Amino acid sequence: MKLGFYTGMLLFPLALGACSIMPSSNTYTTAQAGTLQEVKFGTVVGLRNVMIREDNAETGKVAGGVIGGVAGNDLGEGKGQIIGSVAGAVIGGTVGIALDRSIQSKQGVEITVKLEDNRTVAIAQLADEHFTIGEQVKILTSQDGKARITH
Repeated sequence: MKLGFYTGMLLFPLALGACSIMPSSNTYTTAQAGTLQEVKFGTVVGLRNVMIREDNAETGKVAGGVIGGVAGNDLGEGKGQIIGSVAGAVIGGTVGIALDRSIQSKQGVEITVKLEDNRTVAIAQLADEHFTIGEQVKILTSQDGKARITH
């Protein structure tokens, strides 16, 4: 029975990490859909591959700490059990952070655009659409300052 419990606990952060939405040219959240966005036009003048990582590793840290604490609790009795729980929670939290970050890292692109008013801006987003230097693009900016580049 414990093996099934531990397996489920190990898979829990993976399931939560898969629910994350990162900046993308092709994906809108329900909160973003139907919102007014300012549109600007420009020309791509630079492209750079980047990694986009979710900046909140709390899910993995908490889940790893709980799993480690529970596992450590099974190691010994009395003070040894307490020490095992604490050590397991610390180690599990550290491993959880690393796992969470690796799961939530995606290939992205930083796109530098020269706007029609001669200003130059750069936006990083998921690499889910192909851009080339010299290509005409549009930048959609929402009222909260979030922007995306698309064709």
